[in-house]
Amino acid sequence: MYARVIKALSLLPAELASALEPIIEASDFDSTISPEQFEFLLSTTQMTDTELRLALLPIAASYAVVPISNFYVGAIVRGTSGRLYFGANMEFENASMACTIHAEQSAISHAWIKGEVGIKDVTINYSPCGHCRQFMNELTSANDMIIQLPQREPMTLQQYLPDSFGPLDLGIKDGLLSDFDNGICIEESSELAISACKAANRSHAPYSKNFSGVALKAQDGRIFEGMYAENAAFNPSLPPLQVALINMNMSNYSLAEIAEAALVESAESKISQLARTQALLEALNPDIQLTYVAY
Repeated sequence: MYARVIKALSLLPAELASALEPIIEASDFDSTISPEQFEFLLSTTQMTDTELRLALLPIAASYAVVPISNFYVGAIVRGTSGRLYFGANMEFENASMACTIHAEQSAISHAWIKGEVGIKDVTINYSPCGHCRQFMNELTSANDMIIQLPQREPMTLQQYLPDSFGPLDLGIKDGLLSDFDNGICIEESSELAISACKAANRSHAPYSKNFSGVALKAQDGRIFEGMYAENAAFNPSLPPLQVALINMNMSNYSLAEIAEAALVESAESKISQLARTQALLEALNPDIQLTYVAY
């Protein structure tokens, strides 16, 4: 567990900190709160649902990786299963600002990685920027999703993004987090490439058809997958490497622990993830070996 997460725990109201401590310090804690655990916290603290989610934001924000701005943003999303997923912003030194990950993207990707097919609500400690509002508009649940900020009444995403432009405007019915398999097969037999292919099969790329995935291997051998999340407005699209980095960060692994990477993508698409993946990996550690498979 990150030391900064434990520090954030110590700064919570005493009753909440006492109830949350055994959850966070459990060996199987995966930066999520189950519906049962959330109900226990509600009962113990006598907080309302909204009060508790807002109170948990410092825990989410403690996952932030912000060497450039030192500006900590935390987000908590609740999936349709009722489970809560933490997320935080991430920045990368010696890389383009375009590589930055926003807290909402982190929490949503975290939920996606773990199998959620919809988001009920998003709780954030700062108002979502236009980039994130557009990113969230790609979701399967974009029409009904609730946004909760500190000291504000809850509002729907569509209230934050009136006259929105989204997948349906381009004839796409399956939003981000839809449960489907792209049916990709590769001949490469390495474990890492197979994991990247698995991620590519879950990727959301209805506009470019660049179904792509990344797998990262940590120094201890654990593998973290990430899949491409495309957006109707194109620019808010989240590359597969960033989703894999979110996966690693929310699993309490330092990005300095990346030992090897693999990228699998379509050879027929008009776009490619290769140059951007190589550039960010180079910024993280020029010694990271990248296996590239274009199917």
